[in-house]
Amino acid sequence: MKVTFLTSIDEIDENTWNYVVSDRSLFLRHQFLSGLEQHSCVGEKLGWLPFHQVVRDSESSQLLAVLPLYLKYNSYGELVFDWSWADAYTRVGRAYYPKFVSAIPYTPVTGPRLCVADGVDAMSVKSLMIDALTEKAKELDLSSIHCLFPMEDDIDQFEVKQYVTRLACQFHWQNRDYESFSHFLSFFSSRKRKNILKERKRVTEQGITFQVLLAKDIEEDLWELIYLLYRKTFDEKGGYATFTLEFFKHISQKMGDQLLVTLAVYKGQYVAGTICYRDDTHLYGRHWGCFEEFDSLHFETCYYQGLEYAIEQRLDYFDPGAQGEHKLSRGFLPTKTWSCHWIKDEDFAGAITQFVDQERQYMEQYIQEMRQHTPYKTLV
Repeated sequence: MKVTFLTSIDEIDENTWNYVVSDRSLFLRHQFLSGLEQHSCVGEKLGWLPFHQVVRDSESSQLLAVLPLYLKYNSYGELVFDWSWADAYTRVGRAYYPKFVSAIPYTPVTGPRLCVADGVDAMSVKSLMIDALTEKAKELDLSSIHCLFPMEDDIDQFEVKQYVTRLACQFHWQNRDYESFSHFLSFFSSRKRKNILKERKRVTEQGITFQVLLAKDIEEDLWELIYLLYRKTFDEKGGYATFTLEFFKHISQKMGDQLLVTLAVYKGQYVAGTICYRDDTHLYGRHWGCFEEFDSLHFETCYYQGLEYAIEQRLDYFDPGAQGEHKLSRGFLPTKTWSCHWIKDEDFAGAITQFVDQERQYMEQYIQEMRQHTPYKTLV
């Protein structure tokens, strides 16, 4: 087997890449990652330089495995926060950046990272991939490697290679064969159920209606408005809107069945909206924006509309994005997420390992505490 690193995913044919990643994650598909690169969502300006790892058969050149990988010059858009680690490096005159990050840019969604084609000895190939990744980091004199939001199945592979595993928490919803939104709410305690019904009623009484559109059905001029909604959140709260209008148009053309837009309408005008993605099993809430504030509109647009859609479409899960304890009372349960980290400097590695161990104890306690405060009549 031969391991190489690519500075653009377009060095590999779309069908060849997608054959290896299969249907494991829509965010790993060539169309999505290529769209980021082609339409200025990653690159030198943003500190995300593509450096994807690929494994081929040395004789046939057949693609056997891939790892989405970036050379990072900051920690923006990762959603696994290591600012304090970078600060510690700076205080002693060391350089924390650049570093390697295996992740989907700006997308805190759990999914495969070590992607091995079917019919290949996955254990041995993954071992080779991690070894080659670590050696490349040493060769480039990088401070660290960070694999963000991997599948739990791959954690052991990283830990064997002396990577430290970090635990975090998000709030996700699971479909338990709900027949309707009302059926879903019937499993809530009376008080929690009434609170949600009141929130939904407030939105209706304000005269707000909703349109749910697949990207393939969205006209180009409407994309201009949707993009303004997406940008507005960043304009108001700070940060940088890293996804470009051209990227969203690219996805609507290449993955038009998998991007979903929900728009709130008031007096014939669009006033708010969300951008989500979907596959055969999951709905992923990604972006929210509004032009005008209305009572309870955020909860309706971001959560209740998504829950109704997931139930109607018989989807198994709704992942509404990172953080947010307010999701708990709306039926989203604490869900463990993971990241794996290799630190080159032994002294820093020891300190970070100790920090991560202490953090894990806190997170385990936090998750257990959150599970005691779900809205369900019985713990699910």
